[in-house]
Amino acid sequence: MAEREEALNALKLSEEWREAVDTRVELLCYLKDQVPQIFCLKEESKHQEEQELMQRRLLYPLECFLFGEDPEEGLEKLKQGSTSSQLCGRVFEDGETVYSCRDCAIDPTCVLCMNCFEDSVHKSHRYKMHASSGGGFCDCGDVEAWKISPYCSKHDPGAAAAMVTDECVLEPELYERAQTLFQILLEYIADFLVWEEFFELPFQFQQRTKDNSYFCVLYNNDHPTYEHMLQTLQRSLRCDHDEAEALVTAIDLEGRRAVQRGTLRYCQQVKYLLMSSCEHNAPRPLRVEILHSVVMAHQTFALCLGPWFQKIIGYSVGFRQVFCQVALEPDADSEMPCLISRLMLHDARMHKGARKVVYELIFCSMLMDTEFKRLFAIEFAKHYTQLQMDYLNDNNDRNMSITGLSVQIFTVPTIARQLIEEGSMIKGVVDIIMVLLRKQLDDNNRFLFLGYDPETFFRIQAIFTDLRYILICKPTLWTDELRVEFLEGFRSFLGFLKCMQGMEEVKRQVGQHIAVEPEWEVVFRLQLQLHHILAIFQDWCSSDEEILLLAFKECHSVLMQCNNQPFQKEAADYYMCKHILHIRPYKVSQEPVSIHLPISRLLAGLYVLLCRTGAVEHLENPESYDFTELAELSLRCVVLAAQVSAEMWRRNGLSLVDQVYHYQDVKCREEMYDKDIAMLQIAASKMDPNHFLMLILLRFELFDYFNGNCSSKAQDELTHWNHLTEEMLYLLIVIVGERYVPGISRVTKEDITMRELIHLLCIEPMAHSSLAKALPENESHETGIERVITKVATFKKPGVSGHGLYELKKECLAEFNPFFYHYSRSQHSKAEESQRKRRTQEGSDTALRPPIPPAFCPAFASIVRVLCCDIIIHILRNVLQRAAEDQLTHWTEAMIQRALHLIGQALLEEKTQLEASTVEEVTFDFSLKARLIGSEHGNSLYHLLSKAKGLPSLHAQKDMIKWVLQMFEIVTCLRENCSPTVSMSMDTAKPEESAQDKEKAERKRKAEAAKLHRQKIMAQMSAMQKNFIESNKMLYDNMPESGAQGECVPSTESSSTERKDLAIAIGPHRGSTPAERKVLTCILCQEEQVVSAQAPAMVLTACVQRSTVLTQCRGKMPTDKADGTGGTYPLFMPPDITVGTHTGSCGHVMHATCWQKYFEAVQNTTRQQLHAEQTIDLETGEYLCPLCKSLCNTVVPLIPFEPLTFNYEYAEIIAPHLTLPRWIQIVSARIKGLKSFTQDKDRNIDGGSGTSSSGLCGEGQPDFRSILTYGVQERRKFSDSITEMLVVCATTVHKVGLKTAPNELCPSVPIMAWNTCAFTIQVIENILQEEDKPLFGSLQNRQLAGLKAVVQFSASQRIKRSQAVIQKHFTDMLGVLLPSLGRKNTPSLLEVDLFHLLVGLVLSVPSLYQEETVDLEPSAVSSAYNHLYILHLVTMAHIMQVLLSCTVGDNEETEEMRAAAELCATVSQHTGRLFPDVSTSSVVQRVKTGIKPFLHSAALFFNCLTGVHPPEELFITSVNSQGQLEALCSYLALPCNVFLLFQEHRAAVGPLLQKWCGSPAVTKVLKGNMQPVRYPRRRNRLIDLPEDYSVLLNQVCQFQCPKLVFNDRKYPTLCLFCGTILCSQCHCCVSQLDEDPVGACTTHTATCGAGVGMFLRIRQCEVILLANGTRGSTYPAPYLDDYGETDAFLKRGNPLHLCPERYRKLNQLWQQHCILEEIARKLEVSFMSIFEWHTL
Repeated sequence: MAEREEALNALKLSEEWREAVDTRVELLCYLKDQVPQIFCLKEESKHQEEQELMQRRLLYPLECFLFGEDPEEGLEKLKQGSTSSQLCGRVFEDGETVYSCRDCAIDPTCVLCMNCFEDSVHKSHRYKMHASSGGGFCDCGDVEAWKISPYCSKHDPGAAAAMVTDECVLEPELYERAQTLFQILLEYIADFLVWEEFFELPFQFQQRTKDNSYFCVLYNNDHPTYEHMLQTLQRSLRCDHDEAEALVTAIDLEGRRAVQRGTLRYCQQVKYLLMSSCEHNAPRPLRVEILHSVVMAHQTFALCLGPWFQKIIGYSVGFRQVFCQVALEPDADSEMPCLISRLMLHDARMHKGARKVVYELIFCSMLMDTEFKRLFAIEFAKHYTQLQMDYLNDNNDRNMSITGLSVQIFTVPTIARQLIEEGSMIKGVVDIIMVLLRKQLDDNNRFLFLGYDPETFFRIQAIFTDLRYILICKPTLWTDELRVEFLEGFRSFLGFLKCMQGMEEVKRQVGQHIAVEPEWEVVFRLQLQLHHILAIFQDWCSSDEEILLLAFKECHSVLMQCNNQPFQKEAADYYMCKHILHIRPYKVSQEPVSIHLPISRLLAGLYVLLCRTGAVEHLENPESYDFTELAELSLRCVVLAAQVSAEMWRRNGLSLVDQVYHYQDVKCREEMYDKDIAMLQIAASKMDPNHFLMLILLRFELFDYFNGNCSSKAQDELTHWNHLTEEMLYLLIVIVGERYVPGISRVTKEDITMRELIHLLCIEPMAHSSLAKALPENESHETGIERVITKVATFKKPGVSGHGLYELKKECLAEFNPFFYHYSRSQHSKAEESQRKRRTQEGSDTALRPPIPPAFCPAFASIVRVLCCDIIIHILRNVLQRAAEDQLTHWTEAMIQRALHLIGQALLEEKTQLEASTVEEVTFDFSLKARLIGSEHGNSLYHLLSKAKGLPSLHAQKDMIKWVLQMFEIVTCLRENCSPTVSMSMDTAKPEESAQDKEKAERKRKAEAAKLHRQKIMAQMSAMQKNFIESNKMLYDNMPESGAQGECVPSTESSSTERKDLAIAIGPHRGSTPAERKVLTCILCQEEQVVSAQAPAMVLTACVQRSTVLTQCRGKMPTDKADGTGGTYPLFMPPDITVGTHTGSCGHVMHATCWQKYFEAVQNTTRQQLHAEQTIDLETGEYLCPLCKSLCNTVVPLIPFEPLTFNYEYAEIIAPHLTLPRWIQIVSARIKGLKSFTQDKDRNIDGGSGTSSSGLCGEGQPDFRSILTYGVQERRKFSDSITEMLVVCATTVHKVGLKTAPNELCPSVPIMAWNTCAFTIQVIENILQEEDKPLFGSLQNRQLAGLKAVVQFSASQRIKRSQAVIQKHFTDMLGVLLPSLGRKNTPSLLEVDLFHLLVGLVLSVPSLYQEETVDLEPSAVSSAYNHLYILHLVTMAHIMQVLLSCTVGDNEETEEMRAAAELCATVSQHTGRLFPDVSTSSVVQRVKTGIKPFLHSAALFFNCLTGVHPPEELFITSVNSQGQLEALCSYLALPCNVFLLFQEHRAAVGPLLQKWCGSPAVTKVLKGNMQPVRYPRRRNRLIDLPEDYSVLLNQVCQFQCPKLVFNDRKYPTLCLFCGTILCSQCHCCVSQLDEDPVGACTTHTATCGAGVGMFLRIRQCEVILLANGTRGSTYPAPYLDDYGETDAFLKRGNPLHLCPERYRKLNQLWQQHCILEEIARKLEVSFMSIFEWHTL
């Protein structure tokens, strides 16, 4: 009724507004009254209450006014005539995954949200995925963003071919009301979001009376850290940690938050406290403002109107258009800009929450409509300069700045074109860059970044990105306006480049090393920003011949205006080989030189484009260009790099070395080094070749050296000359041979990429990512590798580790050039070594011949003249003559190698021309000059080569010299039109014709040699083996595990028969324990010792850790009772094995004394090492194994088996007298006697126990010492050293297992030892079954040795412990099986893991034999019967466990079925018919399956306890399941039909069944009130992951932090144990663990993994391993791309798919408890420990 009345009032109110003379005044008056009554009334305002009041009293009346009726009815009418938008427009959150189609996107900025991508055709294309930085929106439906398929299935308009602007579909009255309301409210928003008077309101909102109510508001200025803000608030406001954290989180997300409310004076005091508490600790003071409560209320409502507008706009295209019209309409009454411009211009002064509201309004309105997007772009461009200036001084990142919208505007081709043509946008962007960088100009008008502000420069870099955006789409049709504006922008860009030309000049330091390294990184960051922009400018120029010619002219003009690096001397004449060069001298080693020459390089790029397009023919006055002058600067730069390589500039420090590295690096080389080479090639094509070479010699400062005018003998100078000669020859090789540039030769981009790949793969097989990194990217971040890689290489898939590799195809090897100009020095060496090795293996010569290059284009064809001019012959003769004269200090092998390569290039060129034309037409005469020049003195090039062929010093180059001489013969024959000589013909044909035959013969020879070698080795091994067996026959007879380890076993018939007969572990027919003599070597002192009970202890390294690998209820932790009392954990392990204690070993042996010394040394050294304490925890006794560096925290003493020869006759004699009933009677009597003897008052035994025993055992009660009559012996003795190590190990197990302080006297110590024994065995059984391996013979030596050591250690616990304590534990545990002995809180059999119970009972039963004055233990026969009856009782109890959880099946008559039916009937009778009717066949099958893990574990346990060899059937997996079960039962002395146990022991078991079934827990289970554990237990594995990684990303997209109302989900992390998604590394989910603040993942590991965790960080695509909250490491995710590589942080963005093998390896890492070990290894290698892992 009240709601109806409010609705009527709202309708009435809206009617009054419509009828008012001035609607605006009426509506604002209403807001003036109501807003302060809703918002900010109380100090602790509840957000939900405010929202409800706002909706009822403000938004609902506004909607009534808008629709003119009830909003729901109006909305229904509106929907009938409206259509949904074709644009998605989803605004991306920070970290949200977005997708870009590499095949269809216009540019890389065109992206899809996850939902649109999943429903689009692009999912089957080549796509990339990456995390958004926030602020962008989905381009689905934007036809200008996609080449094809712009729509997903949701936004597909059907038949519409293009997106058109929707017409307004609103009725006139509705349109008018919408326009009025939107105008009023949008002005209201603009007024209050830009309002800066915090104490006063705008005139129309001023109150009659002003309350003294203010808010102290803290703003986020992104400078104080999170922790600093937290501490500031706690100190200033005196609030607790949780309150301060909530405030800081809100401030971080919203941009501001009111921290206190009160009077003006009070708020001023709070402000002072906040400001003063951080003024000395923060780089910038906090921004704290005091706002009047009414101002705060109106600003809050203005922010709430943003989402409301989004909702209204989403109702109709018409509403959206009205909103855009209102927002973009200028104010006619004043000079103020439109409303949206007002908001944009005030952006830098708004807090984060207000900015977000404005951005979302822009996204959902103007950017969703083509026409209004264009109009908005015009407004944005109009204020672009001011916006960028404001951003420069802003505190927020670009994704929270209005300037970030440039990517949404400038990347739209039509808008970008209009802004260029009408708004001179290119010039505008460049001009603002110049304005911002003007203060970095020096006196010569060049940039000098000395003392620059890194943050300011970082923000300026964003403007370069805008320039790239606006140029990213090359025009296909040029207009006159576009030409004019582009050239205007190009001129401005040249002006900017002019300031870079010659900047940061360097001069060679001589004598003293440079004092301070100059700043150089910023310049190269600037170069990186310009890299793609320069390429795009050239691409634009190449699309129009007129533009290209004008751009070249402008560029040349600007270059001529540059006055950097001037000549200091007048021109002079230089003479060499009768040639004269008139040029001005310049020495790079003595005068300033700059590596930054963007205009020179741009000119070179434009000239190459002129040649490629043919426009060079239309170049005006080509003869006016002085190419010698143009090439000068590029040549100086190349010489600088050569001199740095020759270590002539080492006194200039590493900064210059780094600059030269980046100059030639893949990221910069295209627009730096490559363009310099291109400029030199241009000069070589235009200059006289002799003059060109003389110029090169002059600039390399080798002119006098090759002219014979240098006679210095200084070693440094000679070394420099040799290095420079090498570099000069290398440059000539590059100039003549590097032709893979479109325009220089007729090649395509695919040809260039193929050549790059060939040379990279000639180094070594490489992964796809390595290849991609080594290739340059275009403006779309594409390398083109996928299009050509299959043509040059074959892919080899990865294994379980590593990554896939590409190997070069054999047919591509001929294109290898050892002097490939993109090789670094190390790559050159590796490639050369690799190819020489390959040719040697193939039986070929080692000559690395130059490949045949493509022909030059006509404009560059004259470059080849360099190879046959007089100067080149002179240079080559000079180099070879030094080697021929054996002047060791005047030549190097690298120099000779380069000279031979140049000669080979010349001969190949001559051969190519002779084959293509007649001799008369060929002017290339290198071979003639090589034979003629110098021949009169016998020093022609050809004669020098012939002489060098036999020089020992050139032995490494003999194959290359031989090939060069052969090429001389071939060229001579071509000139003489005859065939090569016979020997020559045979030599050249040999590698081609007989290569395959030679290879086959070589393979055959090697195979035969290998075969003979193997036969010889096998014969030697066989002889040694036989000799060893004969010498150690006794040892081999006594090793039960030898068959498992592949050792020779005596194979006589008697031996195998005896073993088969004795393959029983327990009972009267058990096999004997053979005597073993183990001689082991200490890994520390390398001394050998026999393992003996009386000898000094030898120990195994071990690691004890808590584990949930077997848990059936993940996340639940048991209640630890550290004192060992009561009927709970750890005495009784629950059947769901909530948490266990695992003990593993790497299997390395040490003397106990050696270990103690090593451990002390580790502790002493670790305390002195930085961060080492995070690798190992000294407080918990951790250390690394000295040999394998595995993480350990204790040692397990090695205890040998006690030799035992079993007395079978005596066992048979007592068999009739020691039946199960009698055994129960004897044990009960012993327990009762011990209890009376010790007068234990704590136990409350049932008064009818004597009657019960009588009922079980018949007449004749045994006395207290009857148990001793069946055989006792003296207790086994151990040395003091072994006893001490037993205590050490037991204390560690107790401490780790119960997370308690060390206490060797605690009663729980032996219990934890038995528990770790049982749990470790269960884990090993679980692993063996999971991997489908046989029970015996599958374990590694270290696992087997560790398991035996753990079992013997656990069995020896009674040696050191109080026998009364052990007896008490035995009695409590036996009470589960014999309820008459139990206490009130003794659990039922459904509440206990019976294998843990079995181990505890078997290992504690010897304590019953302890006498007061004599240390006794049961004899072998007594132990055999004890073990037999304990196992029988526990097995029957376990069958009952399985049976009570069994509910399904069908029926069939066999002996097993009948026994099972009888048992079921008995159970049903004892449970009051609650047990359901089930088919006996299903019971049999269920029991067989359910008890198998128990039997497996029992077999492993008794094998390690007694040493009796198991049946051979348990060593193989080929035996069927039934055969395995029979062998298992035989080994454990159980009947194959386990149900017969109940019949064989009917008299004893009948009463027990009644008590077992009468337990309250059983009744609860049968009534369905309690869920029992099902058997066999569920085998835990890591959770199932989707095959496609996109599915995971899609799932996490819906995840929100459980503790945060805001949509912030930056680091969602998936637990691979349980599948929980957590909010990691976020302050919102920090909680207290052991009184320390830790992250969500660390908290989760405490319960889910008992301190160990394995997480997948989904957006980072990497696995995190955590241990104990303080340590962790990263691990490769199991997701691989199509190239077999992981992609951490989705940097490459390729589609990822699950690799089952790698995920299986991760699962094994967990199951085998190797996570701690893996973390320790990673931390040992790399100090990732610096990271605060507990914050995850």
